[in-house]
Amino acid sequence: MRRPLGFALAAVGVVLLIWGISAADSFASDVSRFFSGSPTDRAIWLTIGGIAAIVAGGVMAAMPGRTLA
Repeated sequence: MRRPLGFALAAVGVVLLIWGISAADSFASDVSRFFSGSPTDRAIWLTIGGIAAIVAGGVMAAMPGRTLA
């Protein structure tokens, strides 16, 4: 049961990462980068959340399942 959840979490992470990169290339992020030197907080958190979900999903998918003895 852990492996399908890991793959699902990794897939959600990929979507969040793509969404974060897209938000980092938006006009609002360009304006924020002009004044503060960094993109919007939303773009940063989406990117960080996507990376974290990919890593967590990969770890969950790679762990061996329980065996019934």
